[in-house]
Amino acid sequence: MNSNSSLLSIGKFELKFKHLLIIGILSLSFSISFLIRSQPAGFGWELNEFDPFFNYRATQYIVDNGINAYFEWNDDLSWYPIGRDVSETSQVMLHLTAAVTYWMFGGGGNLYDFTILFPVVFGSLTAIVIFALVRIIGGTTAGLFASLLYSISLPIIIRGQIGWFKSEPLGLFFGTLAIYLFLSGIKSKNNKIAIGKLIFAGIFFIFSLSAWGGDQFFIVPIGIFLLTLPFLRTDHKFLMWAIPLFTSSSIFTSLAFERLGTHFIMGLGGLSLIIPTIFLIICIIIQKKSKENTKNRNGLFFLAAILIIGSTFLMINAEANFIPLPSHRYLNAINPFLTTTDPLVDSVSEHATTTIAQSFLFHSILMIFAGLGIWLILKNSKKSTLIKNDMISFSLILGLTGVYVSSAFVRLEVFASFSIIILSSLGLSLLTKEIFVHKTEINKLKNIAIKSPFVIGLIILLALPLIFPAQGNTLSVTNNPPTILNGGSAYQISTTDWNDSLAWIKNNTPKDSVIAAWWDYGYWIQTKADRATLADNSTVHTSRIQNIAKMLLNTLDNAWNSLNEMQSDYVLIFVAGQRLTVDNNGSEPLYVLSGGGDESKKQWFMRIADEPLAKYLYSDGISGTDYFWNETLLGQMIPFTPLAYVNFQTDQQSATYQPGFTAVYSKDIKFPADGNGPLRLVYSSPSFDVEKGGQVIGVFIYEVNKDYVPLN
Repeated sequence: MNSNSSLLSIGKFELKFKHLLIIGILSLSFSISFLIRSQPAGFGWELNEFDPFFNYRATQYIVDNGINAYFEWNDDLSWYPIGRDVSETSQVMLHLTAAVTYWMFGGGGNLYDFTILFPVVFGSLTAIVIFALVRIIGGTTAGLFASLLYSISLPIIIRGQIGWFKSEPLGLFFGTLAIYLFLSGIKSKNNKIAIGKLIFAGIFFIFSLSAWGGDQFFIVPIGIFLLTLPFLRTDHKFLMWAIPLFTSSSIFTSLAFERLGTHFIMGLGGLSLIIPTIFLIICIIIQKKSKENTKNRNGLFFLAAILIIGSTFLMINAEANFIPLPSHRYLNAINPFLTTTDPLVDSVSEHATTTIAQSFLFHSILMIFAGLGIWLILKNSKKSTLIKNDMISFSLILGLTGVYVSSAFVRLEVFASFSIIILSSLGLSLLTKEIFVHKTEINKLKNIAIKSPFVIGLIILLALPLIFPAQGNTLSVTNNPPTILNGGSAYQISTTDWNDSLAWIKNNTPKDSVIAAWWDYGYWIQTKADRATLADNSTVHTSRIQNIAKMLLNTLDNAWNSLNEMQSDYVLIFVAGQRLTVDNNGSEPLYVLSGGGDESKKQWFMRIADEPLAKYLYSDGISGTDYFWNETLLGQMIPFTPLAYVNFQTDQQSATYQPGFTAVYSKDIKFPADGNGPLRLVYSSPSFDVEKGGQVIGVFIYEVNKDYVPLN
């Protein structure tokens, strides 16, 4: 059947076979994305990671109290006793969108369940939006390839699985929609349609920024793209009003959000749109006033002057701060060499610097097709019927900037994936046209012999990342338990330790209790235990986090004084490890730690507290010294004590630390519930008593002994 064969006529619209094919492929893309993203549900029905718990609580606040109350809300469970201005420090559009869609489609069901599914739905819908975007750039075939590639992209799926009620899924959805509307608007031949698309492009662009600050990095390619338009297009009258309309729409919409507003307009983000827009207008005027043979040269001179002045201003601003700079992690993305300068940023696993091995794991086969795409785009650049010059420019700019910013953080690999998907799709589309469309004087049998291996080989190459390598393919990497079920430990198990511990806090502590814990666990405690914490995952008060780190590494008396100064009633720590299959003397359980709990984060506590690591750790950077175990509050709170050191490769044992040896621990509760020390252990989670060979996902809750009398 011919793809243009008409199947059904409805008025002037004819439903053709190719329309069914497009609908079928888009449905397949949505379904594949949905199923892969839903894998963690097999371990348990929970929100995933840390931030989603606050986002759920903020959405619940809107549902219960209304939108107006949300914008007046100071969260008194956060950063006790300071609190937190939620609308000024949060992803407002994420909360509003979730609440509105819940009112529309929730049917009065459980909001917690709704937010668990929310990222899967919007993440999968983006597969359809990216089809529309790439279709604008390179045609329907390229769009369909993009949709399929997006549905199996490992970096994107990791940041949008079931329960991942965080910024990225909605931010990417709005951001992709905004770019589609922008490119569609400037390509439109109908000015009325162009006006509508450009206005909504600006609106959705700001929506994306409000949902996810990482969408700042879409500004970079758009800003650079605007600089190229006077040289790539001749419809200057259209550009003179279309681009300012888009920029104005973005600027005015940003004023509706406290977190953006004037800070965005006068910061690097807003100026990255405003300055290229002003340049475009002036450059077009210069070109209009110039002679035909000198207009491009004069425009390039003006561009060079702007770049020199802009670079000089940025260097001066780095010292003088005329305009507000982005936060440190955004500066890291702009300049990857800053990565190791802030221990708090570096302590977050998703802020780790991307390695070459990770890039190949994430993108593998797509890197080949992206390179092929760049080559074919440039090779066919003079064939205006394929891809217009301005779309070629945008694709290449997006590709280069996406790969660049992703080199700073693993988290930003979504931008590399996004840009590589677009380039790969264009490459595959052009390659497919080369093989299938061009007429050649060969018989039917030879035609099949050429095309069939191409199709089979293409399917194999695209399916390969789904199944290979065995422990590093897309399906296996994305099949992990929600974080609260394993505490974010290194063990791929599902336990009730954290849920039981949080339920214990909620049911057994006074409602006005204040919990001291490392900031990783703040949102869990606030949301599931309904108790105030000293710090949480928003990290808006870094000095408080530093004080908590110092408290954990301080001597017992000084730490007790710090806890009282911070008005803490309880202290929570998390320890992950594994019980060995043999016991000491046949009855004493033995354990190895370093499973991803506080025992594995202590080196970051030391860096954040600006303490010398050698004072607390041996040369391996993991094993605690005698001073750590005997003199620090954290060492005393961990209910284990090093018993010996073992080299598991040679079965050698040592009573003291030796390089290459691993500490083996026995249980040792230093602050019993009936003790007179500065703390009392009032709760330990179930896996503390795990059977031989089992994993410990240990949550330990200590009550601050207000009657303790320091010895000095």
